[in-house]
Amino acid sequence: MDYLTILQILDSALRLATPLLLTCLAGLFSERAGVVDIGLEGKLLAAAFLAGAAAAVTGSIWIGLLAGVLGSLAFSMLHGLASITFQGDQLISGVALNFLAAGLTVVIGQSWFKLGGRTPSLSGDGRFSEWNLPFSDAMAKIPVVGPAYDELISGHTALTYLAFLAVPLSWWVLYRSRFGLRLRAVGENPGAVDTAGISVVRLRYSALVIAGVLCGLAGTYLASLAAGFVKDMSAGRGYIALAALIFAKWRPWYALWATLLFGLLEAIGNRYQSITLGDFVIPVQFMQALPYILTVIILAGFVGKAIPPRASGQSYVKER
Repeated sequence: MDYLTILQILDSALRLATPLLLTCLAGLFSERAGVVDIGLEGKLLAAAFLAGAAAAVTGSIWIGLLAGVLGSLAFSMLHGLASITFQGDQLISGVALNFLAAGLTVVIGQSWFKLGGRTPSLSGDGRFSEWNLPFSDAMAKIPVVGPAYDELISGHTALTYLAFLAVPLSWWVLYRSRFGLRLRAVGENPGAVDTAGISVVRLRYSALVIAGVLCGLAGTYLASLAAGFVKDMSAGRGYIALAALIFAKWRPWYALWATLLFGLLEAIGNRYQSITLGDFVIPVQFMQALPYILTVIILAGFVGKAIPPRASGQSYVKER
C-alpha cells in the first residue's frame, strides 16, 4: 500500500465520518440532558429525504439544507412531545420515529417523484461543492506534507469543516458555558435543577433542538454526498452514532476519535471489496459488514465501563 493510497483511504474516512460525527454530537446533547435519542436514525433519514427532495425541486442545496434541518427539527419536537411533555417511554418514542421516517420517506417519495421512493439525481448547485484551501495546488508538489494537505485536508465540503469545528464548540458549550452546566445538571439531577428555579422542560427541549439541527446537517450531507435520496440510505448510521457515543463515554473529543474510527473501518470495507488470502477469498458481503461487526466487537470488548448520565431515560415530573 503506497502513500497516496493511504491518503485516499483517510480522505474517504473523513467524508464517511462527517455524518456520523454530526449525528453523534446530536445524541451527545440529547443524552447529556437526560433524553435517550434512539430516533437519531429517523431524524437522519427524514433530513436526507427532505434535503434531497428540496434540492432536486429548487436546484439549490442550501434550500435543501433548510428543508432537511426543518424536517429533523419536526421529528425532534415529536420526540420531545412524546417523551418530555407526555412523559412517555423515550426508547419507544425513538423507535417509533425510526419506523415513521423509514415508511414516510418512501411513500412520499414515490408519490412525489414516481421513482420508487428515490429523488431525482442532484447535480451542480444541487450538491455541496468542494472547498480547495489556499495554496493546495502549490503545496501538492512538496513531498509528504504537500499531498497530505492537498488530498486529505483540502477539498472537502463546508459541512465537513463545520462538523469538525463543532467538536471544540460543543466542548466549550457543555463545559465552559452556563447553558452547558445546566444542561449536564439536568441529565444528572433534574430535581436539583428544578429546585434552583430552572426549567427542566425548557432545557431538555433546547437539547432536542440542537440535536435536530445537527441531524439535519448530517442528513443533508448524506443527500449531497450520494447525489440524491434513496430508500434507507442512512443504513444504520444513527445506530452506529449511538454506539460511537457510548464508546466515547458521552464526551465531545472522544466522539471525534470514535466516529473517525468507524469512518475508517467503512472506508477500508468500501475500498477492499474482496481480499484473497492464499486460496481463500473473503467475500464482498463480509467487507461491507465489517464496520458493523467491529462496532459490536469494540463495544463488547474495548469500551470498559461506560456510565451514562444518571437521569438518562427518566421522565421528570415536577413536584407540586
